[in-house]
Amino acid sequence: MSDVHAPLLRWYDAHARDLPWRRATATSWGVLVSEFMLQQTPVTRVLPVYDAWLARWPRPADLAAEPSGEAIRAWGRLGYPRRAIRLHAAATAITQDHGGEVPDDYDALRGLPGVGDYTASAVLAFAFGHRQAVLDTNVRRVLARMVTGIELPPNAVTAAEKALAVEQLPDDDATAATWSVALMELGALVCTATAPRCDDCPVRDSCAWRSAGHPAYDGPPRRGQSWSGTDRQCRGRLMALAREAAGPVGASALERAWPEADQRGRCVASLLADGLLVRDGAGYALPG
Repeated sequence: MSDVHAPLLRWYDAHARDLPWRRATATSWGVLVSEFMLQQTPVTRVLPVYDAWLARWPRPADLAAEPSGEAIRAWGRLGYPRRAIRLHAAATAITQDHGGEVPDDYDALRGLPGVGDYTASAVLAFAFGHRQAVLDTNVRRVLARMVTGIELPPNAVTAAEKALAVEQLPDDDATAATWSVALMELGALVCTATAPRCDDCPVRDSCAWRSAGHPAYDGPPRRGQSWSGTDRQCRGRLMALAREAAGPVGASALERAWPEADQRGRCVASLLADGLLVRDGAGYALPG
């Protein structure tokens, strides 16, 4: 093993958070659900929704048997509710095409609705213990600093990053899978985007960024995440209205939720196109 493997793995053994999708009792379905929910969403917000979801739908077939609107309702305020639609579609595909079991194969995983390269790789590593590079935001930041000596990775994953991540993996499957989650945990708890705690880092003596004196990021501007007044905020309010309503939501209720007519109309149209709302008489409702 390289000079960084052993200290990081020891640190992870001592500091890893007790998260339900990491426990020995976690199923491959539970890992897949966690990966859908954790996309652009903090762990603290995911935990209560995840627990309720797995209690209600412990197997893909349980979710597939219900209308997609129930998945949207249970998704609550996690945000990006298209993920709920895609997870419901993935559960249906798993039930119909894979005997109700999450497939242990990269191409089969990529064939599921809503599953891209990252999610497929994460499921292979964390559910099945494969030697698979997993490149989320935290892992990319740790590798950028530790190996290449830059503060932040590029906006989009590059081929060079993927090759570097594979190169850093320990040789055996089980250790490689633990290494991947340990990198992720280090980025979440210590090697954070702002105010990293370098003195607490188990691989600080091997970190190229620290050795270089912590040079500031000088690449392309980072994309911000605006919220107030955006279509995302408008869509969120309209979806909250539909989730909480006992029946169809009429035009007057939508207008009260978001007074700006042009933006409201555009967002209603996009929610219909995404399958998150359906027309129900003179109003709108979650899909049945």
